[in-house]
Amino acid sequence: MFTGIITERGTVDSLVPHPETDSAVLTFSAPATGKDLELGGSIAVNGVCLTAVAVEGGLVSVDVMGETLVRTTTGALSAGMGVNLERCVPAGGRLDGHVVQGHVDGVGSLLEREDKGDWERLRFAVPPALARYIAEKGSIAVDGVSLTVTAVSPADAQQHWFEVGLIPTTLAETGLGLKEPGENVNLEVDVLAKYAERLLSFANTAAAAEGGRR
Repeated sequence: MFTGIITERGTVDSLVPHPETDSAVLTFSAPATGKDLELGGSIAVNGVCLTAVAVEGGLVSVDVMGETLVRTTTGALSAGMGVNLERCVPAGGRLDGHVVQGHVDGVGSLLEREDKGDWERLRFAVPPALARYIAEKGSIAVDGVSLTVTAVSPADAQQHWFEVGLIPTTLAETGLGLKEPGENVNLEVDVLAKYAERLLSFANTAAAAEGGRR
């Protein structure tokens, strides 16, 4: 489990595809975050939970499955690009952000950003299937960064979106400060919303079945 508090900005060293196994090996610098990382340990890269297969000289390598390459922005990484890094939270550690699993739900894109002086407003397009899980004042992870949603599109919008406000620290210490309109980001919605929907679907099914027996 992660908290969405980025501990370091790493730099991609390489992304080597292995078509025969529908996978790739991603290698990136992580001098601080990878310092005590053991083989098999978890590390979130732009919000994607990955497993370390090699740690040497400040570089960390992870295996990436084909599904991850397709369903996240990881497949578009290349040498020299920056990535947000976070180690999994230890038992008893502080939950400074929110519960982040590192299981990306979809890819969104930056629609616009506005400088508000001491902070910036960013609006992201969101896939229609994810829009119902995003609520104003709720939590969302964008490229692994825990953020509070400040506004959402109407339920009947043609294009669904949400907005967040970024303080100077977030702009400076994560990759969100460098995003340009049109660029993609990994999105992970609040897991509690997904569980609530799942529980309600079973409850409604049971209620319908009970009603049919009467």
